[in-house]
Formats: sequence, structure tokens, C-alpha cells
Amino acid sequence: MLHFSLLAPGVGPVLAADVGLVGLFRDRAVLVIDLAPPRTLTVGGPAVQGVKLLAVEEGAAIVEVDGRRQRLAMGERIYSAASAPGSGEVNLTADASGQFLVPGSINGAPVRFLVDTGATLVSLSARDALRAGVNYRGGDPGISETANGPAHVWHVKLDRVTLGGITLTNVDGLVHATDMPFVLLGMSFLNRMEMKRDGNTMTLRRRY
Repeated sequence: MLHFSLLAPGVGPVLAADVGLVGLFRDRAVLVIDLAPPRTLTVGGPAVQGVKLLAVEEGAAIVEVDGRRQRLAMGERIYSAASAPGSGEVNLTADASGQFLVPGSINGAPVRFLVDTGATLVSLSARDALRAGVNYRGGDPGISETANGPAHVWHVKLDRVTLGGITLTNVDGLVHATDMPFVLLGMSFLNRMEMKRDGNTMTLRRRY
């Protein structure tokens, strides 16, 4: 099993890869940064993970993300250059602990992935499947052996799976009846990548 983070520990500040605007006030904005719980930033206040609030205007916030000034409308999400939508490439760096949760989405619903070459399919809980609009009970039912014993699962097709600048469609998935702390980004996604590792850094590049 391989686990990766988006940035190397101990190499400068942790910078945001995914920023969404969910609330606005006169001099404050509520932002979701890398799918973490919402944070309230104040105009001119300190940066959080490379994100600084510069101004608030009607229906939007002016932010500085990783040194670049951008306008972020209510409900909009922006990405860092390293993982811009449609780029077909994302760079990952191994975490010191060997485990890191990577922000992404399934059918547009935000999730946290654990990159796992030991998992055959993208595997998610029934709760995450429902949030993503996956009709898992219409999939093929089965039983999976887990550390806690047999568990009910459903083999499904996921319409869209997104990690940084990579979006794949029609991805095989496995929905578990039990809760899971994260979504396993397994080989049904990774097999469609060109994977290159150089020390602690791995680049995933879409092949098809």
C-alpha cells in the first residue's frame, strides 16, 4: 500500500490545492480549504495554508492563493496550478507518517481519498455513496471479507472521480455498507494513470 500527501513535510508552508467559498460577511469570508472544516478569514488577516483574504465584494471574495490574486464567487472552487482542473496531472509527495488523505470528489461531492495500490477498486462507504448520488443498491451485491468479518458490498460504476486536475469517468467502485473514514483510491482509478516516482515525489498522469 502506498500513501501520499500533496506536499512534503518540512518544506515550507502547507499550501492549498482546493479552495471553496461558502460564506460572506462585510469583512470576512468562510472558506473550505482542501476539504477541511470551514475557516473564517478576515480581510487583511493572516494567511491559512497559503490563502489570504484581500477583500469582500457583492457575491464574491478576492483572495490570494499561493501568491496569486483571484476572484472567488459564492459556491465556486479554485485550484492551485499544480492540480488545475483539466491538466490531467497531479503531483503527490510522501508524508512523513506514510499516510495522507488527498482531497478530491466523486460525482462532484467532496471526499477524502487515500491513495491505495493494494485496493482493487475505488472503495467508499454507503454514506459517501449517497452523498455522491450513487444508487449503490442497484449495483451487484456481494460479500467482502474484512478485519471485522464479512461485510455487505455493492459493485457499482462511478460517473466521475476527480483528483486534482484529473477526472475519470465510468470508474469501477465498491460500496461498503459500513462506514469508512476515507475513500480508498484503488487500482480501478490508478490503472488508468502513468505513475512515476522520484524519491518522495510521485506524479500521476492520465493515460486514457
